[in-house]
Amino acid sequence: MAKRVKRDAGKAAVPPTEADPVVVEAAAGEPPAAAGTPPGPEPTFALTGSRQLPNWMAEQRLSLAFTTYQAGKLFLIGLQPDGRLSVFERTFNRCMGLWSDGQDLIMSSLYQLWRFHNALAPGTAHDGYDRLYVPQLAYTTGDLDIHDLTVDGAGQILFVNTLFSCLATVSGRHSFTPVWQPSFITRLAAEDRCHLNGMAMDGGRPRYVTAVSQSDVADGWRDRRRDGGCVIDVASGEVVVSGLSMPHSPRLHKGILYLLDSGNGYFGKVDPAAGKFEPIGFCPGYARGLCFAGDFAIVGLSKPRGSPTFSDLALSDELAAKDAEPRSGAMVIDLRTGDAVHWLRTEGIVEEIYDVVALPGVMRPMALGFKTDEIRRFLTIGEQIAEADAAPTAAKAAGQPADR
Repeated sequence: MAKRVKRDAGKAAVPPTEADPVVVEAAAGEPPAAAGTPPGPEPTFALTGSRQLPNWMAEQRLSLAFTTYQAGKLFLIGLQPDGRLSVFERTFNRCMGLWSDGQDLIMSSLYQLWRFHNALAPGTAHDGYDRLYVPQLAYTTGDLDIHDLTVDGAGQILFVNTLFSCLATVSGRHSFTPVWQPSFITRLAAEDRCHLNGMAMDGGRPRYVTAVSQSDVADGWRDRRRDGGCVIDVASGEVVVSGLSMPHSPRLHKGILYLLDSGNGYFGKVDPAAGKFEPIGFCPGYARGLCFAGDFAIVGLSKPRGSPTFSDLALSDELAAKDAEPRSGAMVIDLRTGDAVHWLRTEGIVEEIYDVVALPGVMRPMALGFKTDEIRRFLTIGEQIAEADAAPTAAKAAGQPADR
């Protein structure tokens, strides 16, 4: 039997066993019921990890982060010094797109983009954690249904603006600034015409994007879910692969374009020149979120919702043929063999994953959120401004000309 360990809200640590997977259980952290409301069953969350996953994470020297918009959670998965699995969560409404370089995290939520920064100096720790991600900067975008996001070679945030069917960047004055749109989208409109969702970067620039269809009418993609998916070359505007089913998460890794053919249930690679998708491994769930660590791919999995969006997809037939149920969590695939060598499964309130990123060189991460007092008490001080620069800087802040 799997061992179950209760944990406090926000964080947990779980020991691996020789024979069993490990399971973390926790209350979901919902606000208390209103006065006079009969208490109901407390929603729970359980995370199950394969037996060798902690060892693999230690060998790769990485932690994982993933978002779930259905439960509104950012999860940080790492290791304790003794090798036990560490799980940390924070609550953000409808969090989806995620990017990290290990020091910074950028994440989309319902109507904002958040930039977190690691507040710890190299070689230091906070309560046993070697990364403390603090939400330092937010852009209010409005509800754009932001999917994939990244940082370009100039340090600028780029994101897939799914509502307006374009790539966009942040603005200090507006909800967004458009950067690129598919050639078949005749105008920018808040209509989610093609369900543009994924973006692959190459040399600091967007190289490929994925869309569920080439539709140019409001919500047109829903009629093309089974085979209307495509990959578009951003530079040329040409569709290089078509016939996919709800593709997501295109990524270039070691010069190869990988993506998730989510509606068909496969992780695979694309040959843009030949216009072909080559499956590598089956994903027992609706796949979204993809990152890499050396010769391994980490894929996010979700349970298809009971809605028309996920009905009549080939994924359901594939699962039935393999006598399998859809799952939520993540799986680690060996690129050399196509085998799923490690896995995480989420149960309870978490049934969907959107994005997953690897945190290289991070052993045990945590983050500050807005539902505890810790964010009020944790303070850092920047480097003091040199005396020669102090007057102009103060004058600028006050809106006054500086004396010279």
